[in-house]
Amino acid sequence: MKRRSFLKGTLATGAAAVAVNAGLLVPSTVLAAEWNKTAFKAKATDDALKALFGTSATTDSGDIHLKAPAIAENGAVTPVTVDATSISGVESIAILADKNPTALVCAYNFSGPALGYVSTRIKMGKTMNVIAVAKAGGKLLKAQQQVKVTIGGCGG
Repeated sequence: MKRRSFLKGTLATGAAAVAVNAGLLVPSTVLAAEWNKTAFKAKATDDALKALFGTSATTDSGDIHLKAPAIAENGAVTPVTVDATSISGVESIAILADKNPTALVCAYNFSGPALGYVSTRIKMGKTMNVIAVAKAGGKLLKAQQQVKVTIGGCGG
């Protein structure tokens, strides 16, 4: 390691430690201020959608491209990609797993010129449908795919 890199890293770490100790950088200010506790604790997909969007009425859409493996060898780290870039004005994207203990896996809000694209890994306990819901223009558009899990993640 070069001496300058070491000194820069040490200085940055020291500055962050001083900010935390002085109360200038509080971990609670970094956390999400407005997370929807009701939606994330909902057991059923319809309940989660109602809590998140105010309605559970969705329309199937070919404009949402949900990419997930047909067979997930390990449900603890199932890769999921939602591409809604062909839809203009995407406000949010939610990913749900209908048989998980809590249906809503994650929700993302977009603003301004952001494109509706999300790639993440989710945890699944058994074979189930993965559902992607995008809110655009006041409508909820949906795509879903069944994923077979061979080794459980959420309880297996």
